[in-house]
Amino acid sequence: MTHRYASSLRWSGSTAGGYEAYQRHHEVECRPATTTLQLSSDLTFRGDAALLNPEQLLLAAASSCQLLSFLAVAARARLDVVEYRDEAEAVMPEDPTPQRITVITLRPRIGIRAGPSEERVRHLVEVAHRECFIANSLCSEVRIFPEIEWVA
Repeated sequence: MTHRYASSLRWSGSTAGGYEAYQRHHEVECRPATTTLQLSSDLTFRGDAALLNPEQLLLAAASSCQLLSFLAVAARARLDVVEYRDEAEAVMPEDPTPQRITVITLRPRIGIRAGPSEERVRHLVEVAHRECFIANSLCSEVRIFPEIEWVA
């Protein structure tokens, strides 16, 4: 089976005034979801800092995919995960050409009910990383530094 995903993007304006002048706001929809995202470029590239940008969406996709992959792996292994928080970061140096995000760092804090060893949980984090569709689709390095907490 092949999974297919589609998006629709809309922008209008004029680039006649040069790089400094054109509007960076645009909209993206990904059916069947009903949410329309209002996006811009990064403030560094003359965008609107109040709106999400493609670099943030890439980082969010990597973080979300790791979460969903880990929850699936943990559920199959009968672990009781009760909380998962991630403070993720992406780095895009100006040096390499073509410019790209070179490293994504995920720092999940995982709350688990008593039972499995820390070694077991860390192993499952790695299994989830190997199963993460987004990480497998990127040429960027994806690093994961989990913190594991046992909760009552």
